[in-house]
Amino acid sequence: MKVAIVHDWLTTYAGAETIVDLWLQMYPGADIYTLVYDAKKMAGHFEGSKIYTSSLQKLPCATKIYTKLLKFMPKAFESFDLSGYDLVLCSSSSCAKGVIVPPYIPQIAYAHTPMRYAWDLFFDYKKRSGRLTRFFMNKGMPSIRLWDFVSAQRIDTIVANSKYIFRRIKNFWNRDSVVINPPVNVSRFSDDPKITEREDFYVFFSRLVPYKRADLAIQACKELGRELIVIGGGSEYDNLKKMAQGCDNIKFTGRASDSDVKHYLQRCKAMIFCAEEDFGITPLEAQVCGAPVIAFGRGGARETVLENKTGVFFEKQEVNSVVSAIKDFEEKDSQGLFKKSTIIKHAKSFTEEKFKKEFAKVVEDTIEKVKVK
Repeated sequence: MKVAIVHDWLTTYAGAETIVDLWLQMYPGADIYTLVYDAKKMAGHFEGSKIYTSSLQKLPCATKIYTKLLKFMPKAFESFDLSGYDLVLCSSSSCAKGVIVPPYIPQIAYAHTPMRYAWDLFFDYKKRSGRLTRFFMNKGMPSIRLWDFVSAQRIDTIVANSKYIFRRIKNFWNRDSVVINPPVNVSRFSDDPKITEREDFYVFFSRLVPYKRADLAIQACKELGRELIVIGGGSEYDNLKKMAQGCDNIKFTGRASDSDVKHYLQRCKAMIFCAEEDFGITPLEAQVCGAPVIAFGRGGARETVLENKTGVFFEKQEVNSVVSAIKDFEEKDSQGLFKKSTIIKHAKSFTEEKFKKEFAKVVEDTIEKVKVK
């Protein structure tokens, strides 16, 4: 079976890219189609695969400015000729699911989310944008929303990565979907049986971009005088360092290797997770290392963290709410509520084998559905 995999862009290796990796394991030799590809930033991932990029790849600095090119993305993806394939799989949080596929070829989209900046987070993104960007958002976003909705109707089967995204797909695309959670990579992160007691510091592990809300973890630990290790890089790195200036208890590692991340997650008191994520693989990566999670109680975290067993929640993205959650966690932790064995067992229930089995069933059912058509 000749398979095409379509992914938004290949400029970093994170949660969404692990899905592409798993599909390549299921369908070796599949071709990859993507908007832009930065081989250096992919650090060897997908090197053995045939990768086709859009016409936008030819633009100067394309891999740096691609997020500013939303207006041109629908046409770029619709320009890919996929008529020679037996199956098309789309991994999408932006425009990848909008490729044009002949009706006799099964198309399955794994939706990490309907594009946030076009729908429910439009006003949030707009507030944080410059005047020129706001002008183009007001002018161009209605047509993007229309295209996003129409292109979603062409897909044979939509797979949501969480129940939370299932609801967003229904709200914005008026489509039903199948929920298959992404797995946690237990070969990348794992616990150390030799470590029996956690140390007295917290971890924030994420890309440092605005919606991840690292500022909340920093301000809360600053107020409480708790030690916090901030792991990651991104557009907010310099701003966050300025925020923590003069606080010896807040330390930044920058981007870190998997072994360094694992070292911190295995030893920390807990990981603080402040984003409203579609699914959020990071809480599971922390838990597979035996770390409890203090998480914002909205979005995918509600499906990956078990309250008072593997972590606690805070209800508002406000510093006071995070402060209260840390205090609540520490009180419950002193009572022995967060058992390492329970935390690890829960995280390991999100396995790659389970994902592959459930997704293979979706492929089988979709192929049959298209035959009937």
